[in-house]
This record gives sequence, C-alpha cells and structure tokens, in this order.
Amino acid sequence: MERAYFVKYPRVIERLTRPHLISDERPYEIVKVITLAAIDYENFVTDMEADRQFIEDAAELCAEGEVMKCLLVRRRGKRDGVLVVPGYKSYVKWAAYVAELE
Repeated sequence: MERAYFVKYPRVIERLTRPHLISDERPYEIVKVITLAAIDYENFVTDMEADRQFIEDAAELCAEGEVMKCLLVRRRGKRDGVLVVPGYKSYVKWAAYVAELE
C-alpha cells in the first residue's frame, strides 16, 4: 500500500514538501481524483484554508483513520498532486504531497 506524509491543517503546499521521517508516513487510498485547471490548482495550493466546493462535493467519500481515504487533487496534465482528507465538509484537515502518480 502506498504511503505519504500527511500534515494537519496545512495552509500552503510548502508545508507538505518538507523533510520528514519515513516512520511519519501513513497509508492512503485514493477514493476520487479531482483535476483542476492550472489557475484553480495554484489557488488551491497557495491557500488550502479556504472552503472549496469540490472538496465538499466529495467529502462523504473520505475518512481519517488507519488508512487515509482521500481525494487526489491535481493540475490538469500533471502527474503529481495533493492528497486531501476533508475536515467539516469543505476545508482541508489533512493533506500530503505525492509525486508521479499514474
């Protein structure tokens, strides 16, 4: 099972890309992929504290737990992205950066 380093209540993507211990990584399952236009993706990764309708629309599919059930939010045409476990409906509670996913 794939693993990633999740950060609680991140504001910007840079919080997700800092060095960390492998033991701090958690297993995850992607339950839905959200593909955004370049400008929308940039807006998302530079302010993850804002409410997002696309997160609210898929929040019931996600769950925090032993295995993080999350959304993969990516920019159209790119293979990397941000894993998101929503908090109350439309904001990011947990997030992790992942590179080079299919």
